[in-house]
Amino acid sequence: MTKVVLYAQRVAFGDCDPARIVWFPNFFRWIDSASRHFFVECGVPAWHETEQTLGLIGTPLVDTHAKFIKSASYGDELVIHTSIPEWRTKSFVQRYRVMRGEDLIMECDEVRIFAARRTDDPKTIYALPIPHSIRQLCE
Repeated sequence: MTKVVLYAQRVAFGDCDPARIVWFPNFFRWIDSASRHFFVECGVPAWHETEQTLGLIGTPLVDTHAKFIKSASYGDELVIHTSIPEWRTKSFVQRYRVMRGEDLIMECDEVRIFAARRTDDPKTIYALPIPHSIRQLCE
């Protein structure tokens, strides 16, 4: 059974376009927040701490696929259901289901990596093998 963590998001007036529909990039902003929230709720330390202990600076996005099913508008209470249905060697799939009550509004699968800085060029990152300790916390 895959762990699912919930993240609540109330849609504000400024999140919407002139037709009063949530402007689609806001969904990506919210699911990015839900991604970090997932790790926090699983007990994963802040990225500045994992950088010190594991060399891990975060989980950048390398691929995404979204499907918008229904629209949302200001005042809506959305709940983002976040899980990791697939672990790979150096990446993982994080799944989001954005719900308004029983209605599925949007679903998205992202592929993310656990990243570290290159010692020879700290501005460049590379994918680390998934730390066993973090995977255990998130399963």
